[in-house]
Amino acid sequence: MKSIKPGRGPSMLGGIVGIAMIGFGIIWTILASQISGIFALFGVIWTGIAIAITVYNFKNASGKNRYSAFDITDGNEEPDPLNMRFGAPQSAHTQTTDFDNKFCPYCGAAVDGDFKYCNNCGRKLP
Repeated sequence: MKSIKPGRGPSMLGGIVGIAMIGFGIIWTILASQISGIFALFGVIWTGIAIAITVYNFKNASGKNRYSAFDITDGNEEPDPLNMRFGAPQSAHTQTTDFDNKFCPYCGAAVDGDFKYCNNCGRKLP
């Protein structure tokens, strides 16, 4: 049984937004340092958090085993946590992959039954 679940991490867009957050934090810190020290401290903390988030997002987006926005998984590959939580029958988690459905179990793209690799994601088919 296929499941579409939210992915596990952010993407390149999060890194780009992080750059904007860093820019905002720097401008805030410069302007606030002329007014009051407590406001400048907020800008320093904001910029530090923004740098950490940006580094994480870019590392995740450019990494070899990066996380996706959505995961299409098979019950054999990874059980659906909602089924596990709400008491789905155990057989739903241990079904064998029936490849007659003509879909890639990794990305969900339609493939011919005699293909050895997915023509969309390039992964080896079971």
